[in-house]
Amino acid sequence: MKLLAISDLHLKYEKNQEFLKGITAHKDDWLILAGDLGEGVSELAFAFDNLKSKFKKLIWVPGNHELWTMPHDPGALRGEYKYQELVSFCKKHDVITPEDDYVKVRFADKDYYIVPTFVLYDYSFRPDEVQYEDVIQWASEGDIVSVDESLLHPDPYASRTEWCHLLFQKTLKRLKAIPRDVPIILVNHYPLRRDLVRLYRVPRYSPWCGTRLTEEWHKEFNIEVVVSGHLHMRATDFRDGVRFEEVSVGYPKQRNQDLIPDTFLREILPAPAESQGPGVHRWSY
Repeated sequence: MKLLAISDLHLKYEKNQEFLKGITAHKDDWLILAGDLGEGVSELAFAFDNLKSKFKKLIWVPGNHELWTMPHDPGALRGEYKYQELVSFCKKHDVITPEDDYVKVRFADKDYYIVPTFVLYDYSFRPDEVQYEDVIQWASEGDIVSVDESLLHPDPYASRTEWCHLLFQKTLKRLKAIPRDVPIILVNHYPLRRDLVRLYRVPRYSPWCGTRLTEEWHKEFNIEVVVSGHLHMRATDFRDGVRFEEVSVGYPKQRNQDLIPDTFLREILPAPAESQGPGVHRWSY
């Protein structure tokens, strides 16, 4: 049995829908879906309909796209309410979410806790010299403003920053309750560390990529692997002996169309040979 991971399928694109259909059956394996499957329940349904029969178990965390509320649908749920709608949908499909009890499962004769989390961003992945109140202006000077500013609402909270900090505290409490003798596979759509955010083409997008509050989690807890997406920059990195996997697929134009879909399923457990050892190993398709 293996634990595999993929994210950022962006299923509103027909080419990505065909890509998803091309993933072959892995009947004994678990699959992490690390966010941004699409922009709502309909694309979650498409993903689950095509993947549930191919994998033993699915694990999902939300990305920012799933939390968008479109202006042409004024009656749609927003913010926390939208998130809870997605969680309820996942539960109906027997998909593990950040709201479920953490599952202890055995891979390669070793027990692990699978820990899906939902922690937003608070604009702290900005340069040190940029003040919080100036971050949007700073990003816009580089022709960057995230669509989240108009589509990802924080209801019922005053801001996405407030929501992020509440989610952080909630998750921190749950992490502290995990027995220290069992290693953790932690999943979050956003990277946990600012130094893993490599956005060569859009460097001023970093404020929408995470929170510095999580940067020491890999040292504070018994975390063996961190799985994330969001960046559309597939990579394997090591920090303090902990493996960080960015597992995005991205938009159709961002990948080699000649590669078969299974190429994008990143093996998390057992650890593949090329991901063991110190230093940094990066890979990109």
